[in-house]
Amino acid sequence: MTTFDTLFFSVFNHYKTTRKQKANAIAIIYISLLQITLILVLGAFFSVFLEQMHVNTFSAAKGWTLFIMTSVFVYFRNWVVYSGRKRKVLNAKTNKNKQTYSIWLLWLLLLGCILLAIILLNA
Repeated sequence: MTTFDTLFFSVFNHYKTTRKQKANAIAIIYISLLQITLILVLGAFFSVFLEQMHVNTFSAAKGWTLFIMTSVFVYFRNWVVYSGRKRKVLNAKTNKNKQTYSIWLLWLLLLGCILLAIILLNA
């Protein structure tokens, strides 16, 4: 199991008790947003780094287009992986390792990644 699987099931198990019908959708959206913001942070870091090094290989429009295409791919990949049979197999593996995280910590992690991306984009 990867770290993202563990984070997914932490969110899924938290919302399963209160919002039984929407728990899977909320967890998919959360893990997709987390992965997309991590990609955004890496992209912003490399953009600032290459700008400081005076390397001009990629335009901003192409970069945003690539980011949007990657974001759509990440969401659909997570939707396929966590909606079907594989989710049930991963859930069985998760029940053996009851490692859960605080829901507040998970949402603060996402918010921190978004703030870091905004800071890097403004640099």
